[in-house]
Amino acid sequence: MRKAVRSRWTILAVLFVARAAMAVQFQSIAAIAPELGKDLHANLADIGVLIGLYFAPGVALALPGGAIGKRFGDKAVVLAGLALMLAGEILLFASSSWSVQITGRLVSGVGGVLLNVLMTKMVVDWFAGRQIATAMAIFINSWPLGIALTLLVLPLIQAEFGIAGTQIAVMALIAAALALVGLFYRRPGQTAAPASAEASRLAKPAGWAVLLAGAIWAFYNVGFAMIFSFAPSMLVERGWSTAAAGSAVSIVLWLAALSVPIGGYLADRTGSRNAMLAAGCLAFAALVLALWRGSETLPTLVALGLVCGLPAGAIMSLPTRALTPSTRALGMGLFYTVYYATMLVAPWLGGKFALWAGSAGAALGLGSVALLACPILLWEFERRLLLPARTAPQAN
Repeated sequence: MRKAVRSRWTILAVLFVARAAMAVQFQSIAAIAPELGKDLHANLADIGVLIGLYFAPGVALALPGGAIGKRFGDKAVVLAGLALMLAGEILLFASSSWSVQITGRLVSGVGGVLLNVLMTKMVVDWFAGRQIATAMAIFINSWPLGIALTLLVLPLIQAEFGIAGTQIAVMALIAAALALVGLFYRRPGQTAAPASAEASRLAKPAGWAVLLAGAIWAFYNVGFAMIFSFAPSMLVERGWSTAAAGSAVSIVLWLAALSVPIGGYLADRTGSRNAMLAAGCLAFAALVLALWRGSETLPTLVALGLVCGLPAGAIMSLPTRALTPSTRALGMGLFYTVYYATMLVAPWLGGKFALWAGSAGAALGLGSVALLACPILLWEFERRLLLPARTAPQAN
């Protein structure tokens, strides 16, 4: 039994590193945006396009991602995804041509979406019914920690070794993740029996509920993305150095690593997941707005870090309320399709807002609006879940 427990947590650690590598690669553009823009002769909207392109393949691949893993094996597909991420970064390193940069981000994004969909399933496979909330909280934290590491370290590497140095650092981390997954990941001992085709169909109310849950997760992440994609450039506009701005904004992500599991624990402990979700998103939106409008930077960033992670666990628990084990693969594909479609457009739209307003901070206003929409979407999610009960025939 102890060996099995150690295996589960070792597997989680390996998946954590792999997902953190994906976060580092995604954020590597925004972390050095001012210098990269000069090197590529690109404006903020162009940089927003490069950031968003990482999510573009998810629109097409998220839905069939589970089926791809089932056909070829989860581990093999995740290894292929990491290899694609590495290949994409090599393209960025090889040429500063705009077309090559776009191709590199798209290739990397294909690998990233395979990781995102399949590694979530891997965690569920290993922890279903056994500390799944704790495991998912830790797994989710790989993203903010990876983003924070990028904001803190990559500007320093860029200042010392240039843009090529940052790309080499990202390649090294991806290669390390590839080696760890190859050496240490294995499937859990027991697997579920295959479900019938009828049992695997997703009912219409459940399908709508999953789409709404995906929209809540996507809009919540838009709030995050506007901070770590455009807040460093906003602070540079206010006179901060690139390294100082990245370090300051990374405070949000470091503290989010604490607030995510705390929020999940409190939501489970109190049984008030919806209240945690709604209150957390509203407070998050207010603090993003305050940062944009010029409040004291460091105290606001600290408050953001302590608040922003609180709704995450509650949001990620929403799909499990609508899905059965037999519909999980299809349902999570729908969930991530909405997420990727939204995150493809959001950085570009944030860049457009910034250009229109003449300041990178305007993108934070977009993030605040997205967060304010989350409680409204939650209300509709609950309504969709209740529809089958309302329309069911009453017993005589």
